[in-house]
Amino acid sequence: MTINLMLAAVIAVLYSVGFYLLMQRSLMRILLGIVVLGHGSNLLLQTAGGPPGRAPMLTTALPEEMTDPLPQAMALTAIVITFALTTFLLALAYRSWTLLGHDEVRDDVEDRRIQRLEKRMESDEDAGEEAEGDEPAKEAAQ
Repeated sequence: MTINLMLAAVIAVLYSVGFYLLMQRSLMRILLGIVVLGHGSNLLLQTAGGPPGRAPMLTTALPEEMTDPLPQAMALTAIVITFALTTFLLALAYRSWTLLGHDEVRDDVEDRRIQRLEKRMESDEDAGEEAEGDEPAKEAAQ
C-alpha cells in the first residue's frame, strides 16, 4: 500500500499549523489548533485505513475484499473527542472573556517564582566563579 505524497503533505501541514496554534497564548487560537489537529488526525486515520473496499459483512464479500472498520471507528471516536474538547475550550474562553475581558492565558505565579529562583541561583554561581577567579590574581600580586 502506498500513500499519496500530496495527502502526506496535507497531513503534515495540518499537524504543523495545529501545533503552532496550540502553542499560542490566546484561548481562541488554542481552540483553533485543537480543531485543526483533530482534522489532521481524522485524515491520518482514514489514510492509514487503506484503500476503499467492500463492506465488512461475511455473506457479501471475501475477507480480502473487505475494508478494515477499525480506522473508521477510531475516526468517529476522534471526532467526538475533538467536539467535546472544543466545547470545553469554548466555555473556558467565554468565561475568561466575561471575567477578564480577554482570552489570554496568564503565567502561573509558581512559574514566575521558579524563574526568579533560577536567575538568583545563576547570578550566585556567576558571582562565586568571579570570586574564585580573583583569588589567584590577588595571591600573585602579593
